[in-house]
Amino acid sequence: MLFQLLDVLISEHGLFLILGVMLLYLGAESLVKGAAGLALGVGLHAALVGVTVVAFATTAPELFVGVVAGIEGEASMGLGTILGSNIANIGLVLGVSALIRPLSVSRDMTHRHLPFMALAAALLIGFGLDGVIRRPEGAVFLVVLAAFTYVLYRGTADEAAAVGEDGTVADGGAVVEDVPEVAPDAGLGATLRQIAYVAVGLALLLFGSRWLITHSKSMLFQIGFSRRLVGLTVIAFGTSLPEFAASVVAAVRGQADFSVGNVVGSNIYNVLAVLGVLAILVPVFVSPGVVSFDLPALAVFTGAAAVVMIRGGDEIGRLDGLTLVGGYLVFFYLLLP
Repeated sequence: MLFQLLDVLISEHGLFLILGVMLLYLGAESLVKGAAGLALGVGLHAALVGVTVVAFATTAPELFVGVVAGIEGEASMGLGTILGSNIANIGLVLGVSALIRPLSVSRDMTHRHLPFMALAAALLIGFGLDGVIRRPEGAVFLVVLAAFTYVLYRGTADEAAAVGEDGTVADGGAVVEDVPEVAPDAGLGATLRQIAYVAVGLALLLFGSRWLITHSKSMLFQIGFSRRLVGLTVIAFGTSLPEFAASVVAAVRGQADFSVGNVVGSNIYNVLAVLGVLAILVPVFVSPGVVSFDLPALAVFTGAAAVVMIRGGDEIGRLDGLTLVGGYLVFFYLLLP
């Protein structure tokens, strides 16, 4: 099976899949640069931009993949992508980051962000047990997302952690970087540039999503992977690459807070924003395999993340990271047909 997968990865479908992942990354970067610039340009508070527009950047690939999959009648693949991405974020992204360097965990992370990540996972599991996630349940996800964004913004503003001298925005223990500095009177030229960034970003995300879905289906169906497995593995990992790259680089640079905040924030937005929008558009059917294996796996990994964050006091150690990575490898092995 492994050799079959490697053969297919170096085929034409594999090359287009890699190109699709690259387009998703570039599209998210362009979108957040333009959207954040526009928001700051019209006078929105930088902290609000940091916890909304910038946070959306790492979720944009999953959102576009999920929406495109739903429109094309592949909502189950979109659900698999969300589940697989959240599990990969904890097992791979958080685990590898902790292996590189022990990660500090702030009080805000355990008291403000972690409960929302657990709540998002619990809602997903609870709503999925009856076999379908419907529009009212999607609306619940979006309401909880709005509550999370409000809590995050209020905490950022109240703690006077808006914008530092280095141009970063403190995000309740995580650091959201690269918020463009755009003056409210930047002028028409600057505004048009930001609009162009947004348009290019949306186009790249759309094309990247379509290529990723089309070619991953063609590639993995050749070796017997189901739609569920395609979403849980290759597409999920592809959409998690921005989080993986950002968190690993942050760990290498000693910005451990960002690595933890990136994973927790992404897992919250993946469920509440991506699945919320997807369920509003189309019913998301949950197969028996998802109910019996994928949802329990999400519960286990979410619980493991909570344990290593709380048990370690204020640090996720290398042994914790090794445990998370090992758990993900076991999860992946059990998925193989």
